[in-house]
Amino acid sequence: MLIAIMVVAILVLLLLIIKLKVHPFVALTIVSLFTALAAGISIDQIIPTLLSGFGSTLASVALLVGLGAMIGRLLEVSGGARVLSDTLVETFGEKRAGFAIGIASLLFGFPIFFDAGVVVMLPIIFSLAKRLGGSVLYYVFPSVGAFAVMHAFLPPHPGPVVSADLLGANIGLLVLVGLVCAIPTWYIASYLYSLWIGKRVYVPLPQAFLNAVLGQEQENITPPSFARVIFILVLPILLIMLETVCNTLLVAKVIEPSTFVDTLRLIGKTPIALLITLIVALVLLKQHRTLSELESICEKALGPICSVVIVTGAGGMFGGVLRASGIGQELANIFAHTGLPIIVAAFVIATVIRVAQGSATVALTTAAALIAPTVQAATGLSELDLCFIVIAIASGATVLSHVNDSGFWLMSRFLEIDTKTTLKTWTVLETLIGGVGFIVACIGYVLF
Repeated sequence: MLIAIMVVAILVLLLLIIKLKVHPFVALTIVSLFTALAAGISIDQIIPTLLSGFGSTLASVALLVGLGAMIGRLLEVSGGARVLSDTLVETFGEKRAGFAIGIASLLFGFPIFFDAGVVVMLPIIFSLAKRLGGSVLYYVFPSVGAFAVMHAFLPPHPGPVVSADLLGANIGLLVLVGLVCAIPTWYIASYLYSLWIGKRVYVPLPQAFLNAVLGQEQENITPPSFARVIFILVLPILLIMLETVCNTLLVAKVIEPSTFVDTLRLIGKTPIALLITLIVALVLLKQHRTLSELESICEKALGPICSVVIVTGAGGMFGGVLRASGIGQELANIFAHTGLPIIVAAFVIATVIRVAQGSATVALTTAAALIAPTVQAATGLSELDLCFIVIAIASGATVLSHVNDSGFWLMSRFLEIDTKTTLKTWTVLETLIGGVGFIVACIGYVLF
């Protein structure tokens, strides 16, 4: 009966989002409420259960996402993204311009969301494509693929943060594992694929969009240096590594607990690392702006992420209901008897949800909530195993982007290509990213 309730709940959720066009936040709230009622949670405990799941998720997500968005916005308006891409193209040469723009997007994709990153980089990419010629896919796909990989695999993006929280994975370790998985995934599924598809599908420059961008007046500012941009992008990773390194040395008994070690571990906590990076970015990217203008930039960075944060919290609320009702434990028992490896089950569940409703964030959150009891009941899973399971969920939540995914239409509109061409190019790109990412995660899961 509990499994039947879960299946019906997911079907109703998909019906509300896909067919009736109900906002995911509202849909998740409605489904969470009625799932709690159907599963037999007592009336006086329903609201506390909903609020607990919602609040605990926001506690782990909102701070990271907000700080990351501010850092990304500062890099955008300061001209840091353009400096990064131009310098890398000069370094790698025009023949490897796609590779260079992809590397720039990987770096820039750490703090900034997929949609925002694509909007920032596309004008730069179109200008590059106009200068060098050839199908625009040569230059676009290494960049958008990089943003897709970083958005799915690495904190502070909401999907992996929530998944890590639900599965009990270490955020700092996930950053390192995510990077190790993201780089080969991007190179194989995005860069190499762009070389292949660029020869077979010619997509001209979208003149309307390009002309509109090139006709705009640029703000009269001096852009930051390449070294300054790189420093800001690498700083949070270096700080987060402090906690991981200290924890490793403590376990190995190389160092002893002390106030100094605890301070380093505190600095390495992801929220603190991002907060320090934001303060450094405000100082290094101030340029001619007043303090009020800097405050305005940070304020505008938060607006676009509100919907993402709220939907993510609602996904955590749904997961909280599944845990409290015992549905998650019942699902864990089923997987335990089928013998299906946890990492495979996580990928399959995320894939089904992704294909059905489109949103990668919702797929990540929901799949993590469904698989969490199985993970918690399993024995012998290491911290690394948990991180690889998160990557497997992220991979499943990336594959088969189609007409119910906002990213699908984002690519179609910006590149001015029809639905058939978008399916032949963008959908294949996303599926390759998910497939290669899952293979890399499985290799790590087996070897380590």
